Amino acid sequence: MIETERLILREIDPERDFDAWARAVADADTVRYLGSEPLDRAKAWRQMAMVMGHWQIRGFGFFSVIEKATGAWVGRTGPWNPEGWPQPEVGWLTSPDHLRKGFAREAARASVDYAFNTLGWEQVIHVILDGNEASMATAESIGSRYLRTCEGLAGVTDGTIHIYGQEKPRSGANSDD
Repeated sequence: MIETERLILREIDPERDFDAWARAVADADTVRYLGSEPLDRAKAWRQMAMVMGHWQIRGFGFFSVIEKATGAWVGRTGPWNPEGWPQPEVGWLTSPDHLRKGFAREAARASVDYAFNTLGWEQVIHVILDGNEASMATAESIGSRYLRTCEGLAGVTDGTIHIYGQEKPRSGANSDD
């Protein structure tokens, strides 16, 4: 579990998280930059199971993001590296009920710190589909910069993706710099 000023990042709990997860991934605006159509409950359940399985396979994965003040499920954020990915990333999804509150930035920054300080990664990227200006702004707000553009991402899209990323701060450096 990771705590920030306003959030708790914890393991996904299907009993507590599924209804909010299913509502989020059923929203067309929420999933349009994930390379997905809106998901019905059955597909949302399978997606949640797949994300939980990533933890079993890789030893890390998305966290459920919970607002401390209300206990509400805000979204999912964390380290991610499925087959076909260009390299390990920290990704995020924010529920439409919790947009524009700075939660993605806060959770992503904590997840990048986790990737560097707990998982020992030397670099982290963010895979962002073309047009997702909000995610590009989030990436930049946590210290990542544009690295390159690619065409296609296995299992996700044949379209344009933008890779943002950052290096692990060297000893003595502050990750907020």
